[in-house]
Amino acid sequence: MALGKRLARSRLGLAALARLYASYTGLVFATSRWQTRGREDADAMLRAGTPFIAAFWHNRLMMAPQGWREKATMHVIISRHRDGESIARAVRHLGVAAVRGSRTRGGAAALRTSLRLLEEGGYLGITPDGPRGPRMRAQPGIIALARLSGAPIVPATYAVSRRLVADSWDRFVIALPFSRGVYLWGQPIHVASGADDAAMERSRLLLEERLNALTDEADRMVGAEPIEPAAASG
Repeated sequence: MALGKRLARSRLGLAALARLYASYTGLVFATSRWQTRGREDADAMLRAGTPFIAAFWHNRLMMAPQGWREKATMHVIISRHRDGESIARAVRHLGVAAVRGSRTRGGAAALRTSLRLLEEGGYLGITPDGPRGPRMRAQPGIIALARLSGAPIVPATYAVSRRLVADSWDRFVIALPFSRGVYLWGQPIHVASGADDAAMERSRLLLEERLNALTDEADRMVGAEPIEPAAASG
């Protein structure tokens, strides 16, 4: 068991896992029937070259890169934790670039890099409940980034009819081939540059509410049991 873990975390092991992820998600995407709804606002911003922040829950990370398929590069904030290295290498095979850092590790550096990317007209993907939760509860970092950058937040999610749900903190969705799948996009959320603490909290709650509603809708559209958010703190 220890040897297996060391191999999985070695350079060769990480490279093999990354290729396996890219190949497997490509298989799921190719063998499933997909529909996409609600992308009008995101498409308009892409045509205009307007940067935005795509927000999706951590448990919907697996197939998110396959749903992008744009010439413009999507950058995704990924934890500096050891497991994050596997994810960073994996999404690179799908044309998605990684910004390393989280609210627990490398947060300041990730914020600076993210601001620069958005200022240069880039697109950024964030899991606002990652890397450790609580599940499907938005943390304030994404709201602060939207306020500082002026970039809108666009909620996004996916669901599949055939899946496994991991027994993990986020109840990670493992998509299976030959599914019915759907990608859903929501309306942009704008955070004013002068937003005070109360306004930022309202924006955080709005994002959480819209993203949970969108994810619930996606699951129901494909006949999957919706995954409930963790209990709200406080």
